[in-house]
Amino acid sequence: MSLENAEDIDVRKRSKTETAILFLAVGIALFHIWMNTLGTLPTLFQNGFHFAGFALLCGLVTSVSRKPWAQRPLIRALDIGFGILVALAALYIVNAESAIYDRGVRLSSLDWVMGSICIIGAIEFTRRTTGMIIPVLIVTALAYISWFGAYVPGVFRFSGLQPETLMFRSMYGDDALFGNIAGISSTFVFMFILFGAFLLKSGAGNFIVNISRTVAGKLVGGPGLVAVIASGLTGTISGSAVANTASTGVITIPLMKKAGFKPQFAGGVEAAASTGGQLMPPIMGAGAFVMASITQIPYTTIVVVSILPAILYFLTVAFFVRIEARKVNAVLPPDENSPTVWQVFKEGGPPFIIPVALLIVMLVIGYTPTYAAGYAILICIAASWLTPNRMGLKQIIAALELGARNMIMTAVLLCSVGLIVNVIATTGLGNTFSLMITSWAGGSLAIAIILVALASLVLGMGLPVTAAYIVLGTLSAPALNQLILQDQLIEQLVSGTLPETAKAIFMLTAPEAIAALAGPMPFDQAHALIKGMPFESLSLLYDTAFTAPVLATALLSAHMIVFWLSQDSNVTPPVCLASFTAAAIAKSPPMLTGFYSWKIAKGLYFVPFLIAFTPLMSGNWPEMLEVFGFAVFGFWALCAALEGHWENRMNLLERAVIGAVGFALMWPAHLYVNIAALAVFALVFYLNKRKPWPHANAEMGAPST
Repeated sequence: MSLENAEDIDVRKRSKTETAILFLAVGIALFHIWMNTLGTLPTLFQNGFHFAGFALLCGLVTSVSRKPWAQRPLIRALDIGFGILVALAALYIVNAESAIYDRGVRLSSLDWVMGSICIIGAIEFTRRTTGMIIPVLIVTALAYISWFGAYVPGVFRFSGLQPETLMFRSMYGDDALFGNIAGISSTFVFMFILFGAFLLKSGAGNFIVNISRTVAGKLVGGPGLVAVIASGLTGTISGSAVANTASTGVITIPLMKKAGFKPQFAGGVEAAASTGGQLMPPIMGAGAFVMASITQIPYTTIVVVSILPAILYFLTVAFFVRIEARKVNAVLPPDENSPTVWQVFKEGGPPFIIPVALLIVMLVIGYTPTYAAGYAILICIAASWLTPNRMGLKQIIAALELGARNMIMTAVLLCSVGLIVNVIATTGLGNTFSLMITSWAGGSLAIAIILVALASLVLGMGLPVTAAYIVLGTLSAPALNQLILQDQLIEQLVSGTLPETAKAIFMLTAPEAIAALAGPMPFDQAHALIKGMPFESLSLLYDTAFTAPVLATALLSAHMIVFWLSQDSNVTPPVCLASFTAAAIAKSPPMLTGFYSWKIAKGLYFVPFLIAFTPLMSGNWPEMLEVFGFAVFGFWALCAALEGHWENRMNLLERAVIGAVGFALMWPAHLYVNIAALAVFALVFYLNKRKPWPHANAEMGAPST
């Protein structure tokens, strides 16, 4: 059954299982709306009910295997029975906490049975929805903390927890099955996914594609630019790269092929552009909500500072599109029947623009994301009545079902991954791993980012993006945070602006350096001084040398770097789900499409370095806009250097010059250096554009500018 057409299916024509899914999905959606807007349930109960509902729904929707034998009535009955059992166990556990405390934190036999069923259910349902990697990580983590950690040599040795302590912490810990991450899932994430489902059912999805075609369809590489714009706007709805690719790709990929783009390039553009959906405010997928919870930085702050980096990413994809269009002379035949912007807006604009605008305004003025999403859902329904596609009871029920169905994998994943995070927090693995990254990087922030990127690539081969960010952020973000602060501290020593309170720390840890602190210090001496300080002293030094906003910005920058790098699993072979989805639509080789999408998505690697080494996210708005302005041209230059083509072909000398210019425009150099690099950029662009048009198919004419 296609979810997009769920509202067209009469309930009476459904099977008993499909009818049960419909009623359960709608009930779960309505219950969550009530919990997040009007209800006042305790956090543990809300998270427990959340897991129970989606465990039951997962048992109804998924099978123990994808093979034909798993569809036999007996096997399906066992699937459903298992879902019911896990749901009942979760409800028991959240109601048993008081009794467990009354017994002096002792578990009864029934507590053991129900807790074990919850863990087994989390592992099994995660296997069904995401594959084997996360279940293996959960089992390995639980075995490490309870058993084989005592046999691991070196810094990773852990003596182990008693089974009863482990079971209790796995259920009731802050970072456990029903802990903080499950809370993010039951509140922010589900409300926004539900909001996205209402946008889709109101006709906003079609509006996005149609308005993109109307605005960008006639430009150079227009069909590719349609994919970029449509995927960016759709990202505000779905927050999922694969869902984004599947929904917009069925329109944009054939459009690009019709214009003359190669199938693998068309698929690569759609996958790369759709990946940016999880970077595009205001929703940004589940990762942004997880980041807000981990860092305790307001979600609105994360959204605001993400605007310029997200635009840079989409511009990078657009630059690759234009360059390829100039290469292959991609021209879409004119369509005399194409609607005007006003016609497109009248048909689908209000259900998209009004709710999203309301959502942003409510977030800015201080409403919680859950309340803002709840009100935006109501406004979406009302706004649809300003268009021909009015949402009635049938469409509302379909949207509720679609939202709950779309949430199954995310809900199961975010609850289950809490078991891994609980082990990392309990054993201190995160701090140990961060110290190792710092040591391997030799104190270099750039090398540390490269190491995290490699780790992200490996993890991303088997983990969904959100899970990759959670695991990698827990392990490596502290190291990046320390190195960012370390670089800023060295800048203070070099410039002689170290606060007096921080100088006092050196009196205890490095008294021989007191005389040198009286004024500016050579870089090598400052670097050696900081590198030789103990970790505990550095932490105290950071607290005294920097204000709270500076410390928060460094922490946010570290997590944002990890968040951006974790997106590469969508587009990087050998496992790249968004690319494979696009390849299926484009009818192109999956692995070749993956390599194209990986090349086009180079902004995923450019932007983290800007976040780390420039004030793109940490400065005031004039500083941020200055970095952004030069980076736009820098990214364009680097794209041309990588492709060996700009407006026309480029020789090796041109590629070398424009590549150097691109790096110069990205680097936070003196303003005059950036302006000089921009002048060279303009000169090379002018000379390249004046070259004669090389294509033989002159009857089509060179594409217009």
